[in-house]
Amino acid sequence: MVSLIGLLLFCNIGISQSEKIKGVTLVAPPSSYKSNPIVPLQEISSDYIKLVPYGFTRMGKTNLSFNMTRQWWGEKKEGIVETIRLAKEKGIGVMLKPQVYIPGGWIGDLGFKNDADWEAWETNYREYIFFFLDIAIEEEVEIFCIGTELKKSTKMRPAFWTQLISDVREEYCGLITYSANWDNYQNIGFWGALDYIGVSSYFPLSDQKTPDVNKLVKEWKPIVNEMRKFSNKIGIPMLFTEYGYLSVDGCAGKTWELEKKVKSLNINEQAQANAFEALYQVFWKEDFWAGGFIWKWFPEDKGGEGYNERDYTPQHKLALEVVKNWFEKDKK
Repeated sequence: MVSLIGLLLFCNIGISQSEKIKGVTLVAPPSSYKSNPIVPLQEISSDYIKLVPYGFTRMGKTNLSFNMTRQWWGEKKEGIVETIRLAKEKGIGVMLKPQVYIPGGWIGDLGFKNDADWEAWETNYREYIFFFLDIAIEEEVEIFCIGTELKKSTKMRPAFWTQLISDVREEYCGLITYSANWDNYQNIGFWGALDYIGVSSYFPLSDQKTPDVNKLVKEWKPIVNEMRKFSNKIGIPMLFTEYGYLSVDGCAGKTWELEKKVKSLNINEQAQANAFEALYQVFWKEDFWAGGFIWKWFPEDKGGEGYNERDYTPQHKLALEVVKNWFEKDKK
């Protein structure tokens, strides 16, 4: 646990934020860095990174494993701490987002038939969250995400989440969010206890291979209107805890379906660039939108699954110039 002195210092330093959070999700590498991976992010004027130390569970099982010896270096405590410190050296903010992964499934479908199993899983989940919360406190992380896309859990076990938020607040002085899936953010009942409405923003806009920017902006309009109303109703800003596009045909459509066949799809950097441009055109001017974290960025080009040219990262692609142009707006 962090010392009382350290906690008081963190509580008193305050948290400065730019007009928009210009964040990227730094993929955990299998081994330590050769150089500071934050430097290329500074070159595109990014001011935040998101780190995702995965935990693993299986459908219907109550155990949850994390910080395991066999995990990649970047997902374990030593890698997370080192990455945070490298970011701090360069004046870059950090969001720490522990996220549970189910092999062959989606965490939103996780559920149990009886209270005993729910409680057993929740005990393990609390241990997981507080393990990384201690790191967030010790390393003065600005934002902490308490959960991601746990659709059944947040619906069926609201008391657990209310208590979890309260307990996190007792120890942590930073900003807190939760990451809801794009189609479920209006069903979360505890937003008022948090600092951001967190959304995994993969709204399907168009199945066209290369939709132009104007078409995508038009498709965004009813969505952004609904999000604005919801944010104003709750009274806190909205943060895209994840957003991004594969660099393939049809990438502005149902991305979860494209992922299943991504290696066979045609590379389409223009479609990805158009999708980023449309998103920024729509949201950058919105006061309710706090910014977000691009999914994803490979430090030193490590951590990929063998198809970086089709993957979400804008690195080495047309979309990178789009991202850089918008990220630099606050400097002008």
